[in-house]
Amino acid sequence: MTAILGISAFYHDSAAALVVDGRIVAAAQEERFTRNKHDHRFPQHAVDFCLGEVGLAPEDLDYVAFYDKPLTKFERLLETYVSFVPAGYRSFRQAMPLWLRQKLHLPREMSKGLHDRYRGRYVFTDHHESHAASAFFPSPFDEAAIITFDGVGEWSTSCYGVGRGNRVELRQEIRFPHSIGLLYSAFTYYTGFRVNSGEYKLMGLAPYGRPVYKDLILEHLIDLKQDGSYRMDMRYFNYCQGLTMTSKRFDKLFGGPPRKPESPITQREMDLAASIQAVTEETMLRTARHVHEETGIENLVLAGGVALNCVGNGRILREGPFERIWIQPAAGDAGGALGAAMFVWYQLLENPREASPGDRQYGSLLGPTFTDDEITETLQRHGAVYTTAASEEHLCDEVASLLARDKVVGWFQGRMEFGPRALGARSILGDARSEKMQSVMNVKVKFRESFRPFAPIVLREHVDEYFQMRPHEDSPYMLLVAPVQESIRTEPDDESRQAFGIDKLHHRRSSIPAVTHVDYSARVQTIDSDRHPDLHRLLTRFHEKTGCPVLINTSFNVRSEPIVCTPQDAYNCFMMTDMDVLVVGRQVLLKEEQKQQTDEKARAKHLAQFGLD
Repeated sequence: MTAILGISAFYHDSAAALVVDGRIVAAAQEERFTRNKHDHRFPQHAVDFCLGEVGLAPEDLDYVAFYDKPLTKFERLLETYVSFVPAGYRSFRQAMPLWLRQKLHLPREMSKGLHDRYRGRYVFTDHHESHAASAFFPSPFDEAAIITFDGVGEWSTSCYGVGRGNRVELRQEIRFPHSIGLLYSAFTYYTGFRVNSGEYKLMGLAPYGRPVYKDLILEHLIDLKQDGSYRMDMRYFNYCQGLTMTSKRFDKLFGGPPRKPESPITQREMDLAASIQAVTEETMLRTARHVHEETGIENLVLAGGVALNCVGNGRILREGPFERIWIQPAAGDAGGALGAAMFVWYQLLENPREASPGDRQYGSLLGPTFTDDEITETLQRHGAVYTTAASEEHLCDEVASLLARDKVVGWFQGRMEFGPRALGARSILGDARSEKMQSVMNVKVKFRESFRPFAPIVLREHVDEYFQMRPHEDSPYMLLVAPVQESIRTEPDDESRQAFGIDKLHHRRSSIPAVTHVDYSARVQTIDSDRHPDLHRLLTRFHEKTGCPVLINTSFNVRSEPIVCTPQDAYNCFMMTDMDVLVVGRQVLLKEEQKQQTDEKARAKHLAQFGLD
C-alpha cells in the first residue's frame, strides 16, 4: 500500500487530501473544521481527518506533497518588491514576518503538523502542475488538453498543456504580474467585494448590468490577443507594490473611488461586473480555441480559481471547439492538495492510469460523515424535537411533501463535499417553482445580498427539457451555466421589458423562477443515482409528486461562514435562521416544534453584522 498526503496551506483555503494506491480516499478544507472561512493556516484538522478516515498514522505515509514551491514564490515576491522600491515597502513589511516564521520552513511546519512522526520524503510540486494534475488525473479522459487559469502561483498565472495516460505536460504560460485572475480580483475589490471570496458575487451581479466598460478595459487595462494571451498595463494596478488591488489611475478611468463594502450597489457596479465578466469570458474562449488548435485534442480539463467562473465554462462548452470538458470541483488552492498527491502517484512514481467512464472524484463527496448515534446524541443534547423516518423511502416522501409546500429544508446526508460548492450533502433545498423562494432564502436564511442567484439541481435524465444542454449532459459539480429552455420561459410583459438593474429581479422569467437568473441562465447541477443516491431518491420523489424534476440547491451556511461540517454546525445554522426543516440523516426537525429556541440576543447580534437587524 502506498499512501500519499497532499497539503495546501498558508495562502488561501488550506486543505488536505489523501490518496492511497491511486484512489482518493479523503479530502477536506480546514475552514470546515475551524469555522474560519478561507482559513489559510496549516490544515491540522483536515490532515487528522484524512489520516483517521482510513486508520493511518503519520509514520504510515509514504510521501507528503505540498502544492507549490515556496522558495520560487519567495523569489518572485522579492523581485517584485525590489522592482517597486520604495513603493512596496509597506506590503513587504507586512508579508515578511509570516514568510520568515513559517513559509520558508515548510518541512518543519509539516513535520510539526504530523506530530514529528513522519520520516518520509517531502515533495514540492509546481503550483500549476498541481492544478493540472487535479484537473486531468481524476477526469474521465485518457487524453485531454489542460488549461489552468489562476491568480498567481510561483510565476505562472495561466498555463496550457496536455495530459496523456499517467503524465501531464505544461507547454506555455503567462507570467506574473499579468493575470486574468488578478484582473478579475481587481474589479472584485473595486466594486466593494472581498478579494479571494467575492469573485462569485461579481459574476452573479454581472447579468444585472451592461458591458459598457468592456472596450475601455480592452483599450487601457489589458491587451488581449486572438490566441488568448495578454499583457496588462500595470500603471492601473497596485497589487505588486501596495495593499490595494487598484491605483488612482484606475479610479480616474472609471470615474471615482472603489465602492465601500456594504454600501448600496449602484448601476455603475452592475455595469462594471458585466464588463469584466465579458472580458474574462472572451479571454477564456480565445484561449480554449487556441489550445484546441495547438493540441488537436477533443477533450479539455480545467482548474485554477478562474475555472470556478461557471459562466465562462458554459460558453467554452457551448461555443468552443471541444467535444467534452471536465472541471476540477475544488478548482482553487484547496484542489492543489489533491493535485499534488496525484502528481506523486502517477508522474513521480510512474504508476499506470486507467480513465474511469464517469470520473475518479466520486462526486467530490470526500469529507467526514456521521453515524446515527452521533447525530441523535447531538440533537438530544440540545433537547431538539425530532422524528426518525422508518426508511429512506419514507424520509424522501415526507421531505418531498414539505418542499412542495414551500418549506425551506436543510439537508445533511453522508460525506461532506470537497470544494466550494454544496453538491447535495450539506445543502439547503427549496422549490424552484416558487416565485418568492429566491428572495426568502437570500434574506431570511442565507443573510446575503438579494441579487444573488440560486442554482438548480435537476435529474440528469431531464436536463435537456429544462436547460439548453445535450440529453443526459453530465454536470455533477455545478460548474456550468446554461440558458433555460425557451419552452419553459415566461413571455415578458411591458413592465418586465422595461425593468432595469436590480428591478429585473422582481419579474418572473420561467416556470422555475427561483433558479432562473435575470439573463435566463442557470448554474446547473445534474443529479444521478451513482454519485448522489440520497439526493436522487429525494428529487425523484419530488418529481413524482409535482411533475417537476428541479429543486433549488444552495450551500448549507449563512453569509461569511463556511459550509456546515458536523450535525452541531447544522443544528446551529438551522436554529439561527428562518429555515423551516432540518433533515440530518433520517432525523427530521420542524422549526415550529422546537421547544428550545435560539437566544434572541444572539440571533440579533448575528443579524446585525449583516445589516439585517
